[in-house]
Amino acid sequence: MNIDEMMAQAKDLQARVAAAQDDLAKITVKGLAANGACIVEMTGKYDIVKVIITDDAMKNTATDLSKIVAQAFCDAKDKADALIDKAMSAATAGVNLPF
Repeated sequence: MNIDEMMAQAKDLQARVAAAQDDLAKITVKGLAANGACIVEMTGKYDIVKVIITDDAMKNTATDLSKIVAQAFCDAKDKADALIDKAMSAATAGVNLPF
């Protein structure tokens, strides 16, 4: 592969990754904890869109409530990670990296 082909491939890859990142910014996932007592909604770029805490969850101690919120965040992040992996795999599919 010559340098011109490599540069063209790199530009194509850059465009596909940028498009995937734009798409991820528009997709949301929901993380749940304590049987839905807390829901964290975030984008595929980890931007928090919404946090919902039920009245029942508010009856917990501050320590327990913070654990529930953290669990919902971690669930949302895991789901976002899976979306990111899928989107980036699709964006880089067929690219022969020179290493």
